[in-house]
Amino acid sequence: MLKSFLKLFEESHNKAKPAYTIELATAALLSELVNADNQVTQTEKDEYKKQLKRLVNVDDEAIALLLEQGQETADDAVDLVHFTQVLNKHYSADEKVSVIKSLWAIAYADESLAPLEESTIRQIADLLYVPHSQFIKTKLEIAEVLIGTAMDPFHWRRNGP
Repeated sequence: MLKSFLKLFEESHNKAKPAYTIELATAALLSELVNADNQVTQTEKDEYKKQLKRLVNVDDEAIALLLEQGQETADDAVDLVHFTQVLNKHYSADEKVSVIKSLWAIAYADESLAPLEESTIRQIADLLYVPHSQFIKTKLEIAEVLIGTAMDPFHWRRNGP
């Protein structure tokens, strides 16, 4: 009797549809970063759209819907785990690193890095099992490309974020 109950539970659990699609989970994570420092700029919004287009393969109409749904989903979320679980199931290690690169691009879009933005990216990287070395490497790559300066470790202390 117990075995048949467990089998039924397992079958229904396996058939359960995931709460979020890969595209929506990705959009929500990117949206979380846009709102991380409570100072949303147009350049961050533009970069969010650009990075979402780069990460998901959908048409412009779907992107517009994803941008809106990603924002709403992120606003309603209690934590980031539900989104990262979806990506962990479906993304390769390289695809996860690509998400981290997109997060850094959004963070640096306004040419400054708020501590909350960096903290949010670190949390997402941890939840995606991206090694710390890769987290730092992508940060330096994006900062150099977007800001045009090689990151020296004392730059932020001297000049502020």
